[in-house]
Amino acid sequence: MKWPAERQLAMQLGVSRNSLREALAKLVSEGVLLSRRGGGTFIRWRHDTWSEQNIVQPLKTLMADDPDYSFDILEARYAIEASTAWHAAMRATPGDKEKIQLCFEATLSEDPDIASQADVRFHLAIAEASHNIVLLQTMRGFFDVLQSSVKHSRQRMYLVPPVFSQLTEQHQAVIDAIFAGDADGARKAMMAHLS
Repeated sequence: MKWPAERQLAMQLGVSRNSLREALAKLVSEGVLLSRRGGGTFIRWRHDTWSEQNIVQPLKTLMADDPDYSFDILEARYAIEASTAWHAAMRATPGDKEKIQLCFEATLSEDPDIASQADVRFHLAIAEASHNIVLLQTMRGFFDVLQSSVKHSRQRMYLVPPVFSQLTEQHQAVIDAIFAGDADGARKAMMAHLS
């Protein structure tokens, strides 16, 4: 899409042409606009808008700047992971189930870093068992954000042993439903786990 000529745009915006040139130069340097000498200025349509870097990095920054965004992450996890659990119950192979079980066992580690990494891998193993490439890629795209979210949650849980025990029971309920092929039960167990 072509932008109006510099003089016309400056008048429309009520700014000087020098100020407009500076702003346009910044937008060109950031790849938002494309400027062609004698041809005008155009909005650059970027095909990589939904790349991992453009999604995950801003989320990590938001979480670091404002911990309240972790609730938004939790809502997104709730929507995605309830679906992956449902599909995993319907589609998990024996190999998928073995991987989920191994990841679950690793979550029981007394080392908080190992346990939190295993927890994320547990959730990713369920996404893999869903055999839905879009859900899996979404989960993988959020891996770093998920790792941060899980690690933060687990650090709090280690301070309260009954909560850690409850987490283990919730994971077991998800596994039991998936392994039994109970899709609705797996979805409900995952939703209860994330609530």
